[in-house]
Amino acid sequence: MSERLVFGRDKQEWPHRAASRFVSAGGVDWHVQIMGEGPVLLLLHGAGASAHTWRDLMPELAQHFRVIAPDFPGQGFSALPRRSVTFTLPGMSRAVADLLIALKATPEMIVGHSAGCAVAVRMALDGLVTPKAIVGINPALLPFHAVNSLYSGLAKLLALNPLVPWFVSSQARHPRTVERLIDETGSRLNEQGVALYRHLAQQSSHVAGTLRMMANWNLDELRAILPKLRVPLVLMVGSRDRTIDPDRAHDIRRLLPAAEVLNVQGLGHLAHEENPQLFTSEILRLARRFSVIGGDDV
Repeated sequence: MSERLVFGRDKQEWPHRAASRFVSAGGVDWHVQIMGEGPVLLLLHGAGASAHTWRDLMPELAQHFRVIAPDFPGQGFSALPRRSVTFTLPGMSRAVADLLIALKATPEMIVGHSAGCAVAVRMALDGLVTPKAIVGINPALLPFHAVNSLYSGLAKLLALNPLVPWFVSSQARHPRTVERLIDETGSRLNEQGVALYRHLAQQSSHVAGTLRMMANWNLDELRAILPKLRVPLVLMVGSRDRTIDPDRAHDIRRLLPAAEVLNVQGLGHLAHEENPQLFTSEILRLARRFSVIGGDDV
């Protein structure tokens, strides 16, 4: 079993590998996929995923945008940096902003899944980006109720133990382990989707990066400053999401009344992977509505 993904070896299994490039920025050796021309659309994946999560949305979106989809530090093909500050939410946001500077890219719209939405919102709150809109898919913007401190503390302990990522990645080799984890999100993925997550989960560096990300985030801080957000925020929430309670979107609206909530019936936490056509259409509709691209808002 390898400790991390190696592009020269593993790229044959990866979607859109011709769109991949490697960029050093903000103390991170990034893997990022870039496709298309036009206004910049930044796609940010959730914890434990990678740019592969957008595989079925990117080709059509790239007909209208310059689509940029990075792997977060330590996840996917992006290297695990030594500086732990990178894994705080402000640190992660700063690192992504440094990547955008290196790419000479200014996003006019950001779509973030789960934790990726938190990064997008924090970047906007810190003045690192000024998009015309942020779209959050099953967003992780608020603490996970009373268990949050225990959850974060446990993740921190696990991240500090170098044997834990190896153990978790070895468990991912067992039949149906990854399938069960995906089922617990409320989503149903096709065979390719499951295989890609299995491949990620078998890499100990990817597991370590995910654990460090979970251990170093403080969503209480984000909740406190969320009402200051001035960028339009649209939340797309799957009714079957078992990772983040769909009702949390209404808690977000109480803090930020201008936020919009679009309910998506019958889909779980990985809703955009279950029905990429729906989310592609909605992203394009919202892009027209917020004048990111031309055309009628239908």
